[in-house]
Amino acid sequence: MSVIEEERVRGAVFKDINAEDEDQQPTVIESLCMNCYENGSTRLLLTKIPFFKEIIISSFSCPHCNWTNTEIQSAGRIQEQGVLYTLQVKTKEDMNREVVKSDSASTRIPQLDFEIPAFTQKGSLSTIEGLLDRAVMGLEQDQPIRKVCVLFFIIIKLIIDDPSGNSFIENPFAPQKDTALTVTHYKRTPEHNAALGIEEEENDEKPGNDLDAMRNEVLVFNTNCPECNAPANTNMKLVQIPHFKEVIIMATNCDSCGHRTNEVKSGGATEELGTRITLHLTDPSDMSRDLLKSETCSVLIPELEFELGMAALGGKFTTLEGLLKDIKDLIVSKNPFMCGDSSTADRAEKLELFGQKIDKIIAGEMDVHIILDDPAGNSYLQNVYAPDPDPEMKIEKYTRTFEQNEDLGLNDMKTEGYAEK
Repeated sequence: MSVIEEERVRGAVFKDINAEDEDQQPTVIESLCMNCYENGSTRLLLTKIPFFKEIIISSFSCPHCNWTNTEIQSAGRIQEQGVLYTLQVKTKEDMNREVVKSDSASTRIPQLDFEIPAFTQKGSLSTIEGLLDRAVMGLEQDQPIRKVCVLFFIIIKLIIDDPSGNSFIENPFAPQKDTALTVTHYKRTPEHNAALGIEEEENDEKPGNDLDAMRNEVLVFNTNCPECNAPANTNMKLVQIPHFKEVIIMATNCDSCGHRTNEVKSGGATEELGTRITLHLTDPSDMSRDLLKSETCSVLIPELEFELGMAALGGKFTTLEGLLKDIKDLIVSKNPFMCGDSSTADRAEKLELFGQKIDKIIAGEMDVHIILDDPAGNSYLQNVYAPDPDPEMKIEKYTRTFEQNEDLGLNDMKTEGYAEK
């Protein structure tokens, strides 16, 4: 059997989660109860949910002692970057936020000096309250003070750090910005890769000898489809954007599932100043403007009270219409809490209304502003009046804050003392 055929079989095994699919039944296996050591039963279901990709859900129950246990395990690919969620739990409503926590994620509550290290618990699909309930169970012996703090609810900070990038905390205000939740994507360390079982690729190429080749030809290398994980080819090309700079464009096409994606990396260094580009949309023709969104760029639409954080869509070279369609797809179509038991009528109606407003913006039926805010200064929006100024576009340069430099990894970068003596 070829690799592509194996991936097609894999796609048939891991079906999309659907309550109306009568054929999607769990596999029941007789297994030993670790509580009373009698025989119980384990139910296994192989399925897929948005953002968490392919998963294995297992549920154990014992008819002798009534002990039950439910676990969730990611069966999909490891994401390109790790993710760090920081949530300020301020209200009781925050306890109802739904959480996807993979087994490679660590959980910390600094106020209680409490931590659940990575790989010490199986993955789970739960709520903040569910996570804290598990914490209480672990604090029942010899730690009464911290147990009381959790039981009677104090304002706490919950931190989930997942190097695999496969964990998720719900934003109940979507598509609006969640002021209590901070999401940071980061590059994994060699220690993270070792813990995840990822082998780092050795780079034997001499520096600086590929730039001319990248300018003059399209480089092709083997990779895996980010959607179905089947073998695919990625094309890479160094492109000069007029009135801007060189960028690296990578495009992946999957022959197995038809998925297409493109990603853009800056071909230069981080700029000395950040860039904020504000465009007032006045005509449907604005949708055809070329747009470069780096992976460090945030997208804001003030009239919709909407903000898309950096790294949410990665780097993209597209049009303004393409960016808006990607935003709608991410917020509405691929939202993990828009389907199944996690979906509510109010939430679905709110996100559906947001999608309709995006459609109106694309059709030129709403008077809005689009803001690209890039602390690294590596994003671009086409000026259709170039080389003259664009009357509807404002470009501002600004000094980065300490927090922005921290997110870009610039605060720890030392450039002094490297001159040859």
